[in-house]
Amino acid sequence: MANIVRKGSGGTMAPSTSWDPLLRWEPLRVMRDLLHWDPFGEMTPFAGEAERGMTFVPSFDVKETKDSYVFKADLPGIKEEDIDISLAGNRLTVSGERQAENKEANETYYAYECGYGRFSRSFTLPEGVDSEHVAAEMKDGVLTLTLPKKAELQPKKISLKGEKNKAKA
Repeated sequence: MANIVRKGSGGTMAPSTSWDPLLRWEPLRVMRDLLHWDPFGEMTPFAGEAERGMTFVPSFDVKETKDSYVFKADLPGIKEEDIDISLAGNRLTVSGERQAENKEANETYYAYECGYGRFSRSFTLPEGVDSEHVAAEMKDGVLTLTLPKKAELQPKKISLKGEKNKAKA
């Protein structure tokens, strides 16, 4: 929570870290503070780099088209041979590893924010995926997986045969 500064008659007082009923209550500030609060982050103050967010977790976009499901993942700096894609039943799993850059002792880093390490993402697919015709492509650091739907499970147009259609015949 932010430090609160109280002003008294003698000038500025030390920041208050406890709740003071004399301070003005700002509900929007309280909501903002609650939304940014990470209770699990506070439980591991002495965690290693992996627990502090230095791991690599790729972002995925998943969409459904008329005849397939399309998965796109941002995998910058990862070689194709470092990616493993598997489909078992209705479970799609994409895993791999992003290698960390070697740090030299004589180099000075001012920021080291890029995540690295092993990752694994799994998705449960709906019924009707044609697992025999899955296509995977890696281009410019973006992995695209196309999982077609089975033809027999795709929607079909059914025409009505009523009085209007009989008059045309």
